[in-house]
Amino acid sequence: MKDTPTLSIITVNLNNHDGLKRTIDSVISQTFTDYEWIVIDGGSTDGSRELIEQYQDYFSYWCSESDKGIYNAMNKGIAHSNGKWLQFLNSGDWLYENNTLEKVFNRKWECDIVYGNMIWVKNGVKSPRTYTDKLRFSYLLVQTINHQSSFYKRELFDSTKYDETFRIASDWAMQMKLILENKRFEHINQFITFFDGSGIGSQSNETVFHEKYLMFEKYVPYHLREDLEYIQKWEFVERRKSFRVLHNAFYMLCKFIDKPLHKIEVWRKK
Repeated sequence: MKDTPTLSIITVNLNNHDGLKRTIDSVISQTFTDYEWIVIDGGSTDGSRELIEQYQDYFSYWCSESDKGIYNAMNKGIAHSNGKWLQFLNSGDWLYENNTLEKVFNRKWECDIVYGNMIWVKNGVKSPRTYTDKLRFSYLLVQTINHQSSFYKRELFDSTKYDETFRIASDWAMQMKLILENKRFEHINQFITFFDGSGIGSQSNETVFHEKYLMFEKYVPYHLREDLEYIQKWEFVERRKSFRVLHNAFYMLCKFIDKPLHKIEVWRKK
């Protein structure tokens, strides 16, 4: 392995022994080997620690200790990473094919974030999810690209980390921050991972929406938030009655302000 590997894979786990084993089997089967692997376990008591010890020769760093949540664990992993790119492949998720990473890194990327497609797996049902080639603010406002199927330049995290005040949506908030900062996203039309749809990030629409609004308050300039705050109040009252209608209305509003927002952000940085 090179002194500076191409990729750092960061895996976060808490009491998910079987899922972690699935992730481990996937990574060690890759034909691509120019990576380091960091495993952050939250002090599991289900045998996960013993499993990590069994495979510890594959890891550049691992720990098993209590933490403050998934994003605190991910930030720990970033602190121990040295690769040019980062992938957050959490326990339970696994790579699509044995040559998935080789196919991603058989070319030189000139962007900041590479994102691919994924297969959502829940209750044994596999649902393919593909993403747009032109990622815009309005798209991310109501959707997200799969975090486990994305690769981030390590240097992006020199000045920022995952917001640990969020419980579920900090990876989405990070994507929003990066697109507001005009970072370059590039889509690779390739399935990257099978995503375990039973995890924490897929369980609570109400929590996700609440954290999205907190993100607006923190990161989006106020003069661009006025209409969004109106939709926020409306949506919280009516969500259970007409979720899909409100979701689509929110999406159309955000599409309308997408281009002006980018122009403002570009102008602000000059």
